[in-house]
Amino acid sequence: MAPFDGTSAAGGTAARIGPNALLQLDPLLREAGLDRSVYAAAGIEAMPDGTGMIDERPVARVHQELRRIAPGRAPDLAHAAGVGTGRYILAHRIPRAAQRLLRMLPAPLAARLLARAIAANAWTFAGSGRFSVKTPFCFEIADNPVVRGETAPRPVCDWHSGVFTTLYAALVHPDMRCTETACCAAGAPACRFEIARPSRAVTRRP
Repeated sequence: MAPFDGTSAAGGTAARIGPNALLQLDPLLREAGLDRSVYAAAGIEAMPDGTGMIDERPVARVHQELRRIAPGRAPDLAHAAGVGTGRYILAHRIPRAAQRLLRMLPAPLAARLLARAIAANAWTFAGSGRFSVKTPFCFEIADNPVVRGETAPRPVCDWHSGVFTTLYAALVHPDMRCTETACCAAGAPACRFEIARPSRAVTRRP
């Protein structure tokens, strides 16, 4: 089992990701009665304490085993965990004054500033993946560790979509929604996330 402290079994340093990738999912798995089976399959014996970044490998295993064990429930559970992560970021990581300023700005300018802040802290949800801002309303994560080595017929990064939806709905426009339009697991070179209001939203492609 890979430790959560960011060190590998061989003593080296493993790539790390924010602990909310697991902590926000844990109560949802318990409520759904999936925690024991998912954690056993992923080799997880305890949750991280939330005080620092954690090894990305057990995080990926939990998300991937959830999709394998409960494919019908995994999208909603992962998305809800992403919403919880976004709310945690709003409550603890973005100053209230900055949030008020963003809400006062025109949506294009608010999105530009928010995208810049997300890029500056991308390691919290991208881990060792390569994050890039294509436009203020479009992000990509190449070699996304949460789906690394996984294959799927459609985009499966519902946790990330939940995070981005929550942040943009709170700080840019309440109708903003994020859709993953391409995914490494589905054969794309990068996971692509597009944020738009429903009337302009893109349709998820298989």
